[in-house]
Amino acid sequence: MGLVMRVLTTVWTALFALALGSPAALAQSDSREPYGPITASPTKPKTAKPSAAKPNPAQPNPPNAAPQATAAKPRGPAPAAAVAKKETAAPTDGRAAKEKPSNKKDAKKDAKDSRQKKVASTDKSGADAALKPPAIRDAYMALPHAERLALQFNLTWTGDYRGLADGEFSDKLVEAMKDYQKRNKLKVTGLLSPEERTALAAAVTPRQSEAGWRVIEDPATGARIGIPSKFATRITTGPAGTRWSSEQGQLQIETFRVDTGATLEAVYEQQKGIPRRRLTANNLGPDSFMLAGMQGLKKMRVYGYARNGEVRGLTILYDQAMEGTMDPLVAPIAWAYLPFPQGFSLAAATEAPRRKVEYGTGIFVAAEGAMAHVLTDRRLIEGCQVITLPGLGHAERVAEDRLAGLVLLRINGASNISVAPLAADNAAGAITLVGVADPAAQAGGGAVSSVKSRVSAAGSVRTLEPSPAPGFAGAAAFDTAGRLAGMAQLPPMMTSGTAAAAPQASIVAADAIRRFLQESGATQGEQAKLADNHSAVTRVICVRK
Repeated sequence: MGLVMRVLTTVWTALFALALGSPAALAQSDSREPYGPITASPTKPKTAKPSAAKPNPAQPNPPNAAPQATAAKPRGPAPAAAVAKKETAAPTDGRAAKEKPSNKKDAKKDAKDSRQKKVASTDKSGADAALKPPAIRDAYMALPHAERLALQFNLTWTGDYRGLADGEFSDKLVEAMKDYQKRNKLKVTGLLSPEERTALAAAVTPRQSEAGWRVIEDPATGARIGIPSKFATRITTGPAGTRWSSEQGQLQIETFRVDTGATLEAVYEQQKGIPRRRLTANNLGPDSFMLAGMQGLKKMRVYGYARNGEVRGLTILYDQAMEGTMDPLVAPIAWAYLPFPQGFSLAAATEAPRRKVEYGTGIFVAAEGAMAHVLTDRRLIEGCQVITLPGLGHAERVAEDRLAGLVLLRINGASNISVAPLAADNAAGAITLVGVADPAAQAGGGAVSSVKSRVSAAGSVRTLEPSPAPGFAGAAAFDTAGRLAGMAQLPPMMTSGTAAAAPQASIVAADAIRRFLQESGATQGEQAKLADNHSAVTRVICVRK
């Protein structure tokens, strides 16, 4: 028995020592030393050096956080839960084990196909993007500059285009066109057909006529500006530009110019700080700014633009009682404003050159001995090298009023001149226009003719309905008493292209003519009523290089 007990004790001791020598037992016996699996060439484990650890710049440690160790985490035996999870996910039969590589292969193939389809789709859309914009651009650029400009003008009136109307192609113009086409249930192409362009112009022209819309040059700053002349009937000189306003000041449209070296930011802050201004919106960009809100009891918009150290801008103010009328006009006024126009003509339409020889009408407004003064449209004689009055010879410019668009010519050696007597009141209602139509409109002739017309509204600047024939720029507007109550103004004729849809014939009132003549020293004496008002006008011929 004793011998048997000694043998069992020896065997038990050997088995116990063997169990204590296994890696698993050692790993579980001392938590202070994490052992990994035994390999043929074990490496010395690296201990972390907190002071030398480099933080990840993409994920910086928060303040007072423990430094991250740089040593790799040892791979010990998997926890029981992880092993169980892995065993559960493992295939359970031979068929599943065989299908696993096939699934990986199919998955890779599907992923590859998906990537190829995505690339193909991207290439296709990229090709469309590369082809479509140039096609639209080419279609737009094939249009005369005047028609592109007219499109921008007209789309501002429909509320679709929001940007300066400069006649240039842009994605903004294409998007505005698409919006217009969607609203009007047209085919959405981004470009209107000739018939659709005509329909667009016809849709907005009544609104333009109702407002007395005129696109003119600001005489103080040289900017192009659109004016609703039915409401802005007064023209005065402002502190740093020109002011168009209503008779009682309910509406004010004013330009300004800062050429003292002030930065755009400085002008922006100065405009923000004007007393009684309360802003509801404001934006400062790299070369422009916008302010919107109230100034006292008036609604306010201010736009400023910078170029070459100069800032030009536009301010629109109007009473809240006028918002029903003026709110729809703010966008056309704002986007018709072109602060730094290049090669701009008052027709506001084209880069096309003016005609080499242009015909218009002049009115005899004063005569003294052999000298006579002739009044005409300033736009008619822009850029003229020679100005001729048939039968009377060459004429010279002696005065002009850029605000009113008037110019005074002088001729010598005249005799038996009939001077048009100036009316006491401005033209209103029915009038008679007397002028000399363009030779093309009368088979090459040069006869004086008259046409009935009507002034759209009272005020200093008004439109004529219907517009007279070409050649009537500078024509005399006689009232029912046979006196000169105004002078007609027409957009200049171009060698190519089409004028913008906005401008139409307008009339300069008798008050403006009287003031201009007085300032020019060509005052009229008491003039009797003419037996034939045709004798008070003459053809004016402008010759350009």
